[in-house]
Amino acid sequence: MEKIFKEKNKNYFEVDSILSTYNNKEFSDKNRNLRFLELSLKNGYLIGQIAIRNNIGRILRREANYDQSIKYHKKALELAQKIGHPEVEAFTLNLLGSCYRRDDDVRNALNCHQTALTISKRIKDNTLNNKKNISISINSIGNIYLSLQQYNLALNEFEKSLDISKELDNKIGIAINYENIGFAQENLLLFDDAIKNYEESLKVNEELNSIRGKIICYNNLSSVYRKKGSFSKALQFIEDIYPIAAEYNSNYYLARTLSNYGGALLKNNNLDEAELKLKEALKVAKKYNIKKSEIISTGFLADLYEQQDKYDLALEYYKKSVKVEKNAIGKKNISYVNNLISKHDLQSKINEIAYLETQSEIESLQFYRNRNILIITLITIALLSIALYSIYRQRLLNNDRKILLLEQQALQTQMNPHFIFNALNSIKLYIINNEQKQAVYYLNKFSKLIRNILDVSKIKEVSLKEELATMDLYMSIENIRFSNEINYQVDINPDMNTDTIKVPPLILQPFIENALWHGLSSKKSDKQIKLTANKVSDTVVEVNIIDNGIGRNAAAKIKEGKSLKRKSVGIDLTKERLKTFSEDYDDEFSLTYHDLTNENGSPAGTKVSLKFPIA
Repeated sequence: MEKIFKEKNKNYFEVDSILSTYNNKEFSDKNRNLRFLELSLKNGYLIGQIAIRNNIGRILRREANYDQSIKYHKKALELAQKIGHPEVEAFTLNLLGSCYRRDDDVRNALNCHQTALTISKRIKDNTLNNKKNISISINSIGNIYLSLQQYNLALNEFEKSLDISKELDNKIGIAINYENIGFAQENLLLFDDAIKNYEESLKVNEELNSIRGKIICYNNLSSVYRKKGSFSKALQFIEDIYPIAAEYNSNYYLARTLSNYGGALLKNNNLDEAELKLKEALKVAKKYNIKKSEIISTGFLADLYEQQDKYDLALEYYKKSVKVEKNAIGKKNISYVNNLISKHDLQSKINEIAYLETQSEIESLQFYRNRNILIITLITIALLSIALYSIYRQRLLNNDRKILLLEQQALQTQMNPHFIFNALNSIKLYIINNEQKQAVYYLNKFSKLIRNILDVSKIKEVSLKEELATMDLYMSIENIRFSNEINYQVDINPDMNTDTIKVPPLILQPFIENALWHGLSSKKSDKQIKLTANKVSDTVVEVNIIDNGIGRNAAAKIKEGKSLKRKSVGIDLTKERLKTFSEDYDDEFSLTYHDLTNENGSPAGTKVSLKFPIA
């Protein structure tokens, strides 16, 4: 091994592979690793410094020493950025994210894995190591969804990661993803499906002779059989793996195994031994801040003391379990919301302009709210009126909701704020009118719309077919406020293959919105929007948005007559996006407006023509 450090092997992944191969032998010794680190520093060998620091970080993580592990990975990340090696940077970010995740720091974990995924996807040369990095990032994001109890979302990520692992014939990745899929299914109460996937994972881990993998699989099989009611089988699995877990140098897996061991003994009415194992598990979990094992152990101890009619102790441990779980889940939910807000960024311009547009309105609402607080408080004190106080509280809550909405609009970066605000307003009327079936129906459509937006917000282009489907969903939401009186038609040339034609995501939405609110909102009846698409040449496709509204001149006069004039930035930003999109093609985009008239020369609507270059 010293030869590698003296000759300064430049292939990071070869060096890391050697370290990983001997990770349970000579390289599991931190002192030996520190000697190699000293040798790398002496020789100015940066690749070696990164590999050794990451390896020490892995050893410390296995010992549940997360603070020190994070320090080593952060220094490795700093060096990877210094040498300008994106694959090594993504690899190190995934290791750092896994450490944060073990420490229940979901916010930093999600940031690390998302950044690693972004870096990997930007690398043009899609090497084997880069594909592995992508698979690890996706799997890790799935594990974060697991910790947030978003099991269906987690399944989607694991299945994507499994496909990549199978494509690469990455046995370790295959084993991990089968295990993760099983865990998600177990929590969805799909016990038989979970057992099948755990067994698939165990099969691969036995082929690899992975001790860590076997410990995980045996623990999972014990857990799922316990939940299924097969208590003797659950005990057999955990008894078989406990001696191995006790010898394996990992406090995290020792605490987990002890917790499951105690739970299996409890279900088999071996209460004395169960108490010993659970208290031992709780001791390890507390010492190394392993929250999940602490929650499980205290919960089982509460059940155990209840069976023994020791109700005071049962209540004490039940409260401990609830308290630990509440604190952990509360922290995770906050992290989940904060990270989800920052996950999907469209453009920084939307952020800045939306902030400026809403800031004055926020201040106005805050002033109005504060004034009402003062006035209504004085009236309440003077009249001792419960009715007025109730009205005050309702108004205060409404204003708080409005302020929160506006603040989210100003801070969100992943989608057009006006787009979401308008869609939410469409559903709000049903909620206000207590029309539950309609509210649920359109809320389902809205959730699908949001999911589509989140899916496309992280990519540069989508197929025309996907864009048209999203617009159809958008129109179904917008049509609520028009009492479904808008006739929306789509006419696509049947000779076109909309699956292969690429356009920027959500590029048609601002024009359809303009047609709705400037062209049709002031019209009394017979409201129509027609969207057509046709190839005008081998390299250009034309999309038309046609409405039979009042026309641009009449709309401009109505807008001029309004006391509050807000500058619309949607079309300008769309032009910028189209300009950027067209830079990768020989042809340029074009945007033209046509004022439509009837036989008498009167305005009969507007036609917007967009021409996109295609490959």
